[in-house]
Amino acid sequence: MSFPLYIAKRYLFSKSSNNTINIITIIATIGVIIGTLALFIVLSGFSGLRTFSIGFLNTSDPDIKITSVKGKSFLLTPKIQAEIESQNNIASYSRVIEERAFFEFNKKTHIAYIKGVDTNYTNVNKLDSTVYSGTWLNPEIPIGSVVGNGISNVLSLGVFDFLEPLKIYVPKPGKGYATNPKDAFSQIETQPIGIFSLTEDIDRKFTFISLKLAQVLLNYEPEQISSIELKVKNIKDRPNTIEALKNNLGTDFNVETREQLNAVFYKMLNTENLASYLIFTLILIIALFNVIGAIIMMILDKKDNLKTLYNLGATIKDIKRVFILQGFLLSLFGLIVGLSIGVILVILQKKYALFMITQHLAYPVELTLYNVFSVIITILILGYLAALIASSRISKKLVE
Repeated sequence: MSFPLYIAKRYLFSKSSNNTINIITIIATIGVIIGTLALFIVLSGFSGLRTFSIGFLNTSDPDIKITSVKGKSFLLTPKIQAEIESQNNIASYSRVIEERAFFEFNKKTHIAYIKGVDTNYTNVNKLDSTVYSGTWLNPEIPIGSVVGNGISNVLSLGVFDFLEPLKIYVPKPGKGYATNPKDAFSQIETQPIGIFSLTEDIDRKFTFISLKLAQVLLNYEPEQISSIELKVKNIKDRPNTIEALKNNLGTDFNVETREQLNAVFYKMLNTENLASYLIFTLILIIALFNVIGAIIMMILDKKDNLKTLYNLGATIKDIKRVFILQGFLLSLFGLIVGLSIGVILVILQKKYALFMITQHLAYPVELTLYNVFSVIITILILGYLAALIASSRISKKLVE
């Protein structure tokens, strides 16, 4: 063991004759423990919220989405279909039509989107798992529709209400004005057979109908669609699949990932996580001022001992290293205790749901090595800097 480390350990773990120094050291240690605990809990909470939010996107959005560069729709030709089916990493794909529409039910109205999907849609996106009332689209009910919970609340509609249909209108394509306003819209009547609930935005945005019914409403050709949504077998190999699709389909099509489709959402999550980290790091810096104060008080208290060490041959650099190591060890001790408490709390929250958002929803947390290493590196760097600042108080004039 080196001489500065031996002295630093003695100073850290032995009581000072001045009780005020002991109290200041204890306060500084508690500050590091609480700061470490708070930083780790916040990072774990945001990781949990990120995983929780991304889980909704994994349910509602595909791994890959293909759309046309020009126009709202395109024809799914045998060539395009063959190019998609030739990719070994594609597990399944679904044809989709999406269009803004006007909804009317029992004299109540709402503007949202229809989403016409084929029978393979639930193999790509698990929206059927979010239906809490009624059932998902059924080929045996060709005019059936599955309505978002938000739209259901706005229109006050339920499922299997045979007395009143859900009417859906879209403008007819063309130029000029129709003499009769009713002639300007295409209309279908659907029977709500299910209500789904995922997120507030999606619940108020979408109503699902069959692909054929959407084609009838929009006067589309049998092979005319808005997009193709794909599910891949191996998400790690997705970049290669996208590259192959782009090369084979050409520049007439956009091939986008789930992350690109929700770029604003992912950017918001990353920004919030970074902002929280910086805010709590600032609070931790303020807490580490106690460490600086504790070390300076220790230097003043041990001034006679430092003079003795200097006369025995210790250099100013060696004496500075004593207090640098003391501050570093104090920060390390606070880090170990605070991080241990934080890990235990996160594990207990995941297992026993100690803190709840609602009666049935526990606050999501995530225990990751990234968060553990982030806290360790942050505390050790800031603790070292605090000790370095405090030790700069030592000079030849002081020890002589």
